[in-house]
Amino acid sequence: MRLVLSFTALFLSVVLLQLSSGGIGPLDALSGVQLGFSAQEIGLLGSAHFAGFFVGCWWAPRLMGDVGHARAYAAFTALGTIGILGHVLTENALLWCILRSFQGLCIAGAYTVVEAWLQAKVTNETRGRAMGAYRLTDLGSALVAQLVISVLPPAHYVSYTLLAMVCTAALLPLALTRLPQPGMAAAPRLRPALAWTTSPLAVAGVLVSALSGASFRMVGPLYGAEVGLAASQIAFFLAAFVAGGALAQLPVGWIADRFDRRHVLIWLSVAAIASCTFTATVTGLSPLGIMLSAAVFGVTTYPIYSIAAAHAHDHTEDDKRVELSAALMFWYAVGAIAAPWVASVLIETFGPPALFTLIAAGHAVLVVFGLIRMRARPAAEIRTRYTYTPRTTFGVGRLLKGFRAPRDQ
Repeated sequence: MRLVLSFTALFLSVVLLQLSSGGIGPLDALSGVQLGFSAQEIGLLGSAHFAGFFVGCWWAPRLMGDVGHARAYAAFTALGTIGILGHVLTENALLWCILRSFQGLCIAGAYTVVEAWLQAKVTNETRGRAMGAYRLTDLGSALVAQLVISVLPPAHYVSYTLLAMVCTAALLPLALTRLPQPGMAAAPRLRPALAWTTSPLAVAGVLVSALSGASFRMVGPLYGAEVGLAASQIAFFLAAFVAGGALAQLPVGWIADRFDRRHVLIWLSVAAIASCTFTATVTGLSPLGIMLSAAVFGVTTYPIYSIAAAHAHDHTEDDKRVELSAALMFWYAVGAIAAPWVASVLIETFGPPALFTLIAAGHAVLVVFGLIRMRARPAAEIRTRYTYTPRTTFGVGRLLKGFRAPRDQ
């Protein structure tokens, strides 16, 4: 308990950041529908968020080195607040894309500071408990954030003002903490090719994870509106996806630690294809049925990033783990930038089921590529332990370093 209490300021910041960022995505999608935005414009909002996130991951370590952790955190949080409040000043979709990129910058930068601060406080003895609490905070806040839109009216200044207040409140925990600022650790070198040379299958898994998660969370509200869900029902639709993913972590992790991870990736993708096919082809589902299908979708897709990351770490050395984690996050960000826009184009052209057709196609490619890679390389003799990997910053691997203890076969 003392350990958790010592991280209270950091974890409270994570909660507030998640509530503001997790709420703005679905709110923007529903607001775009109400304001008459095209499906492509709504998809671009999601892509813009991840474009800002990508830039923020590059910039944050350098800004921390120039002005320190606290000032960098304040700057990024201020950008996030500006990005939210700016929505009430215009109804231009392209300007909203710019504002959403500010939110992406905020999340990447603020999480970089939080994780650097957390890394400075953990030891090898406390790393497991700290990471457990951090993962629980991250997942729990993401779940609650999806429910926020059930009480926020779309395209209304009150909704954006409340989210801006929450984002601003994220300044308070670290601004008022008595914890000393940590020393500045060197930023991990970003070598995207390292992930591919270590494990091409892991890169493919990360890209498919981005296709599944980013397109669903950013364009899913558009699908929900198209199939007749009310705003409050869309909130539970998105929350069901996150809840399913959270519940899957323990059983999937147990399986992934005992069997060839490539088999686990392939069978999860097969299950994801079945889930997507059902959702795309079955019509007339009740709202409860649609939410249950979203939960199953979360179970089959949410753990894929962590399994792909664990598979990559099975084939690398300890001194490369931080850089490998950064490279995998790079590929996730690349996939997440493209996925929402591509999904929105398909929805506009072929209708709502096209979202799940796209995701099913991505998982089919992963199945085929996984089978090819199984013929090209034997299973790892020594594996790292599976752990849920937050998709937060390029530097999250520093937190996980030492937490991935080897597991003998």
